[in-house]
Amino acid sequence: MIIGTQDTTMNAETMKYGARAQARRRMSSPSLLLHLAALLLLSLVLWGCGASAQVEGSTDEVAYSRVINVEVTSVASMPFTETIQLTGTVQAQQDVTISAEESGVVREILLAKGSRVRKGQPIARLDAALLEAQVDQARALSELARETWERRKRLYEEDQVGSELSYLEAKYGAEQAAANLKLLQERLERTVIRAPIDGVLDTREIEVGTMVGVGTPVARIVDTDKVKITAGVPERYAGDVAVGSPVAVGFGVMGEGPYEGRISYVGAVVNTRNRTFAIEAILPNPGGIIKPEMVAEVSVARRTLDDVTLVPQESLVRVEGGFVVFVVEGEGSSAVARSRPVELGPAQQNRVVILQGLEPGERLVVVGQQTVADGDRVNVVAER
Repeated sequence: MIIGTQDTTMNAETMKYGARAQARRRMSSPSLLLHLAALLLLSLVLWGCGASAQVEGSTDEVAYSRVINVEVTSVASMPFTETIQLTGTVQAQQDVTISAEESGVVREILLAKGSRVRKGQPIARLDAALLEAQVDQARALSELARETWERRKRLYEEDQVGSELSYLEAKYGAEQAAANLKLLQERLERTVIRAPIDGVLDTREIEVGTMVGVGTPVARIVDTDKVKITAGVPERYAGDVAVGSPVAVGFGVMGEGPYEGRISYVGAVVNTRNRTFAIEAILPNPGGIIKPEMVAEVSVARRTLDDVTLVPQESLVRVEGGFVVFVVEGEGSSAVARSRPVELGPAQQNRVVILQGLEPGERLVVVGQQTVADGDRVNVVAER
């Protein structure tokens, strides 16, 4: 009996575990897995649609509320002068180095450096004692030769005394003596070193006691009442620059200018080293403010265009196909930005000529153009 009871109990336990295993097998069957997968997919689709609708609604709301502050200016037509920008150098209108014309020791300095001089004014004197003695000797010989000539002339022409040869010897002897006197007087005169032009005694190379020879540089005089501006123009502008073309010259280092002038010289040959040809312009220099060898900023007028559309260079926006600008259409809350492709012409001093794409009177965006897109609502905060 005990054995039968135990078997019954074991059978009950076996049936219990078998039922659990059968339930597990039913839960892991393929049909159940497919059912669960379908439910999960449906849930994901419903959630995605709801999120998408929410994002689309948010995007519409942001786009509708996007308003960008901009500043605009009215597009106008005006004349435009295209210029060639060059770097030039200042030179004195006249710059002369004086050299000694006679040999000798410097005995006297008559002017200090920086003094203004007039043409012919003495600057220094050389020792002239030897030449003075030679002049006195030559003067005496000249007087004797002249007296001899006059007497022989009178005797030969009036009294027919003497030969023609002695007559000619006396004549040419007097002329030779006079010429020798004149030569020595000229040499004596050149012992005084004089200014050949009006100007300023810029440098002096001698002092009292200096021994100089013929050709020794002794001083430099510059005339800066007017100055000469020289510059090199690239050869591609050869057909645009001529004598008489207007120029404007500035000096950035001292904030002077612009000075107006005209080209006085155009070079006939191109420099093979830098492919430029030379130009010169003369400018007045009251007070001597402009100094030789200063650097000058030279603008040469190339051509003038009448009634063209000009815009600030910063209003341009570079795109893949070139450049665009933005204009404002509408007023108040209905104002929107519109993109306009433009064709550019010459540019000068932060201004650009627009050949096509803009019309006078349109309102051009000059601040905020980098942040707007075509169709954006804008708020005009300032109009220049």
